[in-house]
Amino acid sequence: MSGNEAPILVHHGTTSNQLPLHKFKRWHWWLLVSINIFFLLAGQCAAVLLGRYYYDKGGNSKWLATLVQTAAFPILLVPLLFIPSTLKPSTESTSSSIAVISFIYVILGVVIAGDNMLYSVGLLYLSASTYSLICATQLAFNAIFSYFINSQKFTALIFNSVVVLSLSASLIAVNDDSSGPSGLSKWKYALGFLTTLAASALYSLLLSIMQLTFQKVLKRETFAVVLEMQIYTSVVATCVAIIGLFASGEWRTLHGEMNGFTEGRTSYIMTIIGTAVSWQVCSVGVVGLIFVVSSLFSNVISTLSLALTPIASVIIFHDRMNGVKIIAMLMAIWGFATYIYQNYLDDLKARKLQSEHADGNYQSPSSYC
Repeated sequence: MSGNEAPILVHHGTTSNQLPLHKFKRWHWWLLVSINIFFLLAGQCAAVLLGRYYYDKGGNSKWLATLVQTAAFPILLVPLLFIPSTLKPSTESTSSSIAVISFIYVILGVVIAGDNMLYSVGLLYLSASTYSLICATQLAFNAIFSYFINSQKFTALIFNSVVVLSLSASLIAVNDDSSGPSGLSKWKYALGFLTTLAASALYSLLLSIMQLTFQKVLKRETFAVVLEMQIYTSVVATCVAIIGLFASGEWRTLHGEMNGFTEGRTSYIMTIIGTAVSWQVCSVGVVGLIFVVSSLFSNVISTLSLALTPIASVIIFHDRMNGVKIIAMLMAIWGFATYIYQNYLDDLKARKLQSEHADGNYQSPSSYC
């Protein structure tokens, strides 16, 4: 979904300013996972529903909808204050390496802005439930790109999860009853479907490229450097969205849009602020899960949120929940469950190795994903 600017952290070692994951106690590790899962689920569900609410109540600016997906990045400065910075030039750093990193951040930020725009268009032409279920394909795309770019290992359960989630999205694609939120034409529904699908694919590609950046360029694997990448790329994406907002002329319509908002000016402002904050809460959960587990696991939890969002959208927006959507949602939940079970097996393997080596250190399941 949007707020999809979160990078990937891979675990091939530790640094002096970051607590190694294998020193986490088992209960501590699961507590961190649980907290980050809550942030991701709550943030993403709220952001998607508020985005749909914005369009339903009179909002129409695609660039504003794109802007709010990264504009609240200063929130990430709060946890960063408690973590030592790792991007300050070291004695081995050169101006050229800093230039390369800066160039990569700028490119990633621009692509993130474009990806967020695709998501905004998709949400404009699709109901919240249909949009969420199509976004579930990002897990399948992520698995494919991770396999070819990042040498991600596959198991039968992970493969099953990817296939089931892909079939779930396919059911939505061929669902003739999946019209847009306001009875839009079929071609607009098709446009919404294609842009959302393209956004999911681009997001997954971004994740793999970011992981490659950590491995080949940054070569530092701490939570601080993940937050810093998140912040710097969000700054670029936000600037691109602001430029797009003014270059397109949509900024001229914002005052009238606010005055014409069905629920009033205050509700309009709170909707925009709430959406921006929700995406950043979501991103904290995404980054946290990437850090303590893996990027693929983070995407699976995101997919669970996309499977649960249709339920909330039926209650709040009275979206139609026909038989096809119900089946697609159940398949998405099943795909999530199989991956969780794989993580459980990885945990058992880690405990067994811990017992065999008797070194007193807990290996997180992410070490074996």
